[in-house]
Amino acid sequence: MRGKDTLVNCDQCGRSVPRTKAVAYEKRISFGTEMHNANDIRFLTSRKIYYCISCAKHRGIFEKKKEQAERAAHRFD
Repeated sequence: MRGKDTLVNCDQCGRSVPRTKAVAYEKRISFGTEMHNANDIRFLTSRKIYYCISCAKHRGIFEKKKEQAERAAHRFD
């Protein structure tokens, strides 16, 4: 179904991007009381964040497939 894709907002710049074109990034968030003893309470959760292509490229989250292939080739050498 063309044209029916939902729009998401980029968390960096606020641009509206179709969900299929946006880069999804899972960000882990931890909350704690920072008491550093036995009564310390910690809570871990994760949040899905969407970035537009340009912001994801700028932050280093997303790169072109050609660059990914080159990096993988250098890793095994």
